[in-house]
Amino acid sequence: MSTDTPQPPQQQTPPGRQSAMTPVPDCGEDSYVGTGRLAGKVALITGGDSGIGRAVAIAYAREGADVAISYLDEHDDAEAVAEQVRAAGRRVLLFPGDISVAAHCRDIVERTVAEFDRVDVLVSNAAYQMSHETLEEISDDEWAFTLNTNVSAMFYLVKAVLPHMPSGGAIIGSSSVNSDMPSPTLAPYALTKAAVANFCASLAQLLGERGIRVNSVAPGPVWTPLIPSTMPEEKVANFGADTPLGRAGQPAELAPAYVLLASDDGSYISGARLAVTGGRPVL
Repeated sequence: MSTDTPQPPQQQTPPGRQSAMTPVPDCGEDSYVGTGRLAGKVALITGGDSGIGRAVAIAYAREGADVAISYLDEHDDAEAVAEQVRAAGRRVLLFPGDISVAAHCRDIVERTVAEFDRVDVLVSNAAYQMSHETLEEISDDEWAFTLNTNVSAMFYLVKAVLPHMPSGGAIIGSSSVNSDMPSPTLAPYALTKAAVANFCASLAQLLGERGIRVNSVAPGPVWTPLIPSTMPEEKVANFGADTPLGRAGQPAELAPAYVLLASDDGSYISGARLAVTGGRPVL
């Protein structure tokens, strides 16, 4: 796993393609070794085509889970993940589409259950962000889309999944270090990530009596397509260099946290927020 930083300046059109990044993020394709901790489980992962979601999908498959992957329209990246899941001997479903739309969220849950009978693990990971130097630059439509993609989608998905999630199930939301240390140029995104952490804490209390655990992961700067597709080149080039560890994280370095929270190793962890930030504090 490379620890070199910074990355060369680069930009893409949102939502970005992992295959077009330099360097290509490490999602554990050549390094993650499973030990059967999710054997027989069914996982639904949003944003599973690239970045953190891709690393989680690969790790879950190698831990023994069948995987359903939601993504927007990055078909080549999604198929590359599907090949990794199949190579691990597990079944995979691919669901392109916009999770900011409630009906689509319900549809992907219904289709997952129709194929796999249930959902043991829900990972609400997909997110949208865009950098803006002033508040006036943020359109009403972008504000609404950011909240719907990052927060409302999780509500839609959880509500749809609950009738099909047995006791022992796990729900994991992707929060961010921005929830506590908000970047002023990412104000809508930072707000949504605080909301994800708060929603997970509420759900942990609501769903504990059903035997369902709910937690969030708070990543720091991680090298994913979100970065070159939503930040100016000069910020991309130095992304992650200001962390105590001096570099951006790789998606593969996040996957073990999501495995812990989905597996029996985390059987008494609920209502927690697990920080994987390269040393940046999360309160």
